[in-house]
Amino acid sequence: MKTFLKILLTAVAVIVLANVLPGISVDGYVSAIVVAVVIALLNMIVRPLLIFFTLPATIVTFGLFIFVINAIIILLADKLIDGFAVSGFFAALFFSILLSIFRSALFSLLKEDKRIN
Repeated sequence: MKTFLKILLTAVAVIVLANVLPGISVDGYVSAIVVAVVIALLNMIVRPLLIFFTLPATIVTFGLFIFVINAIIILLADKLIDGFAVSGFFAALFFSILLSIFRSALFSLLKEDKRIN
C-alpha cells in the first residue's frame, strides 16, 4: 500500500512540476502515473548500473555527477513514454532536482512514528 501511495505522490509531483517548469509537459493524469512507474523502474534497474560505471566521475565531483545521472533517467523516461516530453538536458536536470525535493517532502508525510513505548 505504501508503494502505491509513493507512486501516486510522485505522479502528483510530476504534474505540478510540468505545470511550473518550461520544457516539461505531461498529457494527463494517466501519463503522470506511467511516468512515476517508469521512473521508479529506471531508478531500480538502470540507475545502479550508471552509478557503477561512472563511479570515478562521481568520486571526482564529490557526488555531484549523481545529478547528471538523474537527468539521464528523466531523459530515458521521456524516450519511453509518449505522453511525457522534456525539451532538453537542462530541463531534465532542473526537473530531476525539483522532483527529488518534492518527493522527499511528500514522502516525509508517509513516515511512520516509530517510538518505543
